[in-house]
Amino acid sequence: MSRSIKMYRGHLLTEQINPASTNLDLLTPLEIVDLFNQEDQKTIKAISLAREEIAKTIEVTADRLRRGGRLFYVGAGTSGRLGVLDAAECPPTFCTPPTMVQAILAGGQEAMMRSSEAVEDSWEDGAHAIISHGVDCRDVVIGITAGGTTPYVHGALAMARQKGAVTVAISCVPKEQVSIPADIDIRLLTGAEILAGSTRLKAGTATKMALNIISTGVMVQLGKVYGNRMVDVSVTNSKLLDRALRIIEDLTGLSRPEAERLLYASNKQVKVALLMHWQNKTREEAEDLLRQYNGHLRKALNHHYSPPRPN
Repeated sequence: MSRSIKMYRGHLLTEQINPASTNLDLLTPLEIVDLFNQEDQKTIKAISLAREEIAKTIEVTADRLRRGGRLFYVGAGTSGRLGVLDAAECPPTFCTPPTMVQAILAGGQEAMMRSSEAVEDSWEDGAHAIISHGVDCRDVVIGITAGGTTPYVHGALAMARQKGAVTVAISCVPKEQVSIPADIDIRLLTGAEILAGSTRLKAGTATKMALNIISTGVMVQLGKVYGNRMVDVSVTNSKLLDRALRIIEDLTGLSRPEAERLLYASNKQVKVALLMHWQNKTREEAEDLLRQYNGHLRKALNHHYSPPRPN
């Protein structure tokens, strides 16, 4: 799409009138809830229809991150804020460095809390954001635009492609309505919104679901999960300390006091603690073994010992 994007968007799927909600202002609260529940079922189908593209995104992103690349989410308004939310959850959930998964929101930090939708109209600002973040051929850039026309996102994707990054587009309109040049094109077709044009609804829900799957799937591929346990959890508060201790207790059969001693001996690193226990290693030896296997716990454990299968 060129830099001069047409402002008329009434033909887009995300802007159309939903016949199921034409009497929305006449519904009772319970009827409103039921209508939302009915319409939200379409988000599940939208994800299912895009399963291959989402899986490909997981595959290529994990590959780039293994080689030192970064993942960037780029968007404006609701779409951009969803990217910020997903990026912000990665460090505490998977103990990733803050630079590994980043969000670029049109309008910057101020736009996170205050509506700044006008900033999305600049193709050049999107391109400049990619340059200022030093995006290169090692990185992955996911552009998020529900209606598919956001100039800021188009500019970012165009510049990212120029820099050699893998580009992914996530939108909620059919390809025949809007073309988005990208290596992977994810279309989440949730249909017209209950409140016409309000893409924070079904489109936002489906986008959040897709981002959940992508980031979690990538971290699974990077070895930050053992079974379905969050073994790379960052122990930074009482809730996460309790989660770390429960993981150790569940997987080792140790009592809470024993698990606590082991966790602190590992410098609050769950994967290191498990290696120390299962392979009778010191913290330094366990850390070294993990480094040999790029932090992948299962591969490190299978080095010369087969631990119990997680329940």
